[in-house]
Amino acid sequence: MKFIDQTEIHVTAGNGGDGISSFRSARNKPKLGPDGGNGGNGGDILLLAESSLNTLSSLRYRQVYRGEHGGKGHSNNKTGRCGRPKIIKVPRGTVVYDSDEVLGELVEPGQKLLVAKGGKRGYGNLNYVSATNRAPHFFTHGQKGDRRTLRLELKLLADVGLAGFPNAGKSTLLSRLSAAKPKIADYPFTTLVPNLGVVELGEHSADSFVLADVPGLIEGASDGRGLGLEFLRHLERTKVIAFVVDAFDMLEPSPLASLKKLREELKSYSSKMLAKEAVVILNKMDLADAFPQEEVERRLSEISQAGYPVLKISAVSGDGLEELKRALFEYIKSFV
Repeated sequence: MKFIDQTEIHVTAGNGGDGISSFRSARNKPKLGPDGGNGGNGGDILLLAESSLNTLSSLRYRQVYRGEHGGKGHSNNKTGRCGRPKIIKVPRGTVVYDSDEVLGELVEPGQKLLVAKGGKRGYGNLNYVSATNRAPHFFTHGQKGDRRTLRLELKLLADVGLAGFPNAGKSTLLSRLSAAKPKIADYPFTTLVPNLGVVELGEHSADSFVLADVPGLIEGASDGRGLGLEFLRHLERTKVIAFVVDAFDMLEPSPLASLKKLREELKSYSSKMLAKEAVVILNKMDLADAFPQEEVERRLSEISQAGYPVLKISAVSGDGLEELKRALFEYIKSFV
């Protein structure tokens, strides 16, 4: 299924049913009084957070939703049937906008959000009987339901978000830690959409956390370069940001320089990003043997001064992955 994290839908709630003007009658008893019933209320439009969904793709290809109209009132003071609500399922993490106004966001499973109110019912003439008007002919029509054009934006819900430059090894890391199968290759921008994976600690352990791999950033991503800006929103809700840094990137003087560029891009997007708890995952440690010992020590010494916990791993060889899983799990528990 294609990953869609933004779309627009048009919703129209049901109209309220009309009341009626009606009078009871019987043979030789023409003046038994009014008995016009009320109409039914129009059906609402609601959004429902569904845990099994992780994309807005189903809404992308069906964009018009209508609530059921309320039924017309009947004689003998019978009320018309209320319109059934229209429920639209969306993934958890969906934010709902009406123009630039945030109507709400759906985070918890089963959470509902009313986005269009059904029209109010009309009233029959029996409703208008008074001491001064014993036989009113007056009745009211039902009101129209709300009509809105909504913009939906998905922000993935994950415990840990992986942030890094292309080819830092984020997708490989996700595939080694979870059952997720992101596309992996040795060229930039292999990952074109965010990927989620559940990381479990031990075969019989109930402890687990959700890991998100966001497409690689490049310098200038916050200004719209590359793919990073489009998906940076998915890091907003993560509890911990894990900076994945290539320990031996030949295009950078040191891992610390890479980390500083990553931090600048996140800061340019939103200063709140840097307020999040973070760790550094120093990847590709299997390449250390190809460098002089002095260079390896210099790089490791500099990154240790970054001010974050530093976890050294090799996603390819698997070295340090078990320790990484447990460390991330402990960070999540201690940071929240």
